[in-house]
Amino acid sequence: MYNQLRPNPAHHAMTFDQMLERVRYEGAYPTRERAQEAIRTVLASLGRQVTGDERVDLAQCLPVEAALTLTAQIPATEQLTGWGFIKDLATRTGATPATARWDTGAVLATVTRLAGPELLARILHRLPGGYAPLFGQVQLLQPQPA
Repeated sequence: MYNQLRPNPAHHAMTFDQMLERVRYEGAYPTRERAQEAIRTVLASLGRQVTGDERVDLAQCLPVEAALTLTAQIPATEQLTGWGFIKDLATRTGATPATARWDTGAVLATVTRLAGPELLARILHRLPGGYAPLFGQVQLLQPQPA
């Protein structure tokens, strides 16, 4: 294979095995299989929410296996809020919302490292409210006029 220039190069490129170990560490999962399941379910759900150039650029930052999971999803016709994302993930996996939130945090902490601050800002700008905390970021709210 040859190196190809990317418009949004990964800040901390890693293999899928390295990503798997990072998520296993972040989520304190007892096995690689449990970490892999979290990656699969969270990235599939994220793939239904992220669209456009941000989706393409994010896929380029991820290891191939993870990128395929993200891009195999058909984008949803209606975007979910951050809390909606967690509830949808819990429903799809049969997990509790707390477990879905834990899995999301473990996976998206690693995705945040791979995407870098510029791409992450673009992704958060395109998503409805409530996603910043899922990516381990502070969500600043604009003051409302009195």
